[in-house]
Amino acid sequence: MELIAHLAQVESLTAIGIGLIIGLGALGACIGIGIMGSKFLEAAARQPELMPLLQGRMFLLAGLIDAAFLIGVALAMYFAVGNPLATAITNAAKAAAGH
Repeated sequence: MELIAHLAQVESLTAIGIGLIIGLGALGACIGIGIMGSKFLEAAARQPELMPLLQGRMFLLAGLIDAAFLIGVALAMYFAVGNPLATAITNAAKAAAGH
């Protein structure tokens, strides 16, 4: 019975952690791309001749910002599917039952 309570607690805290990782990651990526886009438009308005160069760099940075967010999503999905914390608790319970 104690094992079930510990597993439930780990799974519930893992779900909260996953929500925070994905939610804050998405918020950060949106804010970052928004600031970058506004600075791009500002720079393009000041020096229109640099627009092609700035546009290429803006798209590169947008990809990097998105990649950082997707790495966070992949880490969150790892904890959702193959939670190493739950595995450790299960193995500890099996070891304690064996002794």
